[in-house]
Amino acid sequence: MTAGQRDLDRYERRLRAQGFAKIAGVDEAGRGALAGPLVAAAVILPPRFEDEGIADSKQLTRNQREAAYERIVVGAIGFVVVKVGPSAIDRRGLHRSNLALLRRAAMALRPQPDYVLTDGFPVPRMPLPSLSIKKGDAVTLSVAAASIVAKVTRDRIMDRLHRRFPEFGFENNRGYGTPEHLEVLDRCGPCPVHRLSFAGVGQSALPGFGRGGIPPA
Repeated sequence: MTAGQRDLDRYERRLRAQGFAKIAGVDEAGRGALAGPLVAAAVILPPRFEDEGIADSKQLTRNQREAAYERIVVGAIGFVVVKVGPSAIDRRGLHRSNLALLRRAAMALRPQPDYVLTDGFPVPRMPLPSLSIKKGDAVTLSVAAASIVAKVTRDRIMDRLHRRFPEFGFENNRGYGTPEHLEVLDRCGPCPVHRLSFAGVGQSALPGFGRGGIPPA
């Protein structure tokens, strides 16, 4: 499918025609995971950025995401990545943490955007003009780019966490609730990077730690 057929930058083109020059896409990775951080990225792409290989990060292979990531971070006018850890998610709740993180990513971006496009649901108290787009990571170039940057960054974090806690298979499951992950969680209890407020995770914990005696880092 050609770039013209996909028309992936139509939102950005319309906004530029209205006078908005720096249009940011914002998206997150790791919302549904049982372990690891929630990661958000904000990206401003230049006009006429080649969209070949850019898509919703979930639709790309790991190699495709890595290649797209490198092209995005080199070619972007600006990009930023922010994250929130499991303990903060447990204290604040997932949805509130997600909204706050998306706002923080948009506001941390330099240069500051004129307009912000987000995936899925509106972000309240966004101090910039903004629009939420259903399935934005699949239909909007800058949001798709942000989804790739967030996903690749989070995957690299989970690779590092796998080396610390190899029992849980984070290298493969990325902290999501696969049958293998759930079996280890049931047998060993959670480790320090699990989200204890999530169903099926906190119930595995004994006071102080989990059942399997895996020492905290």
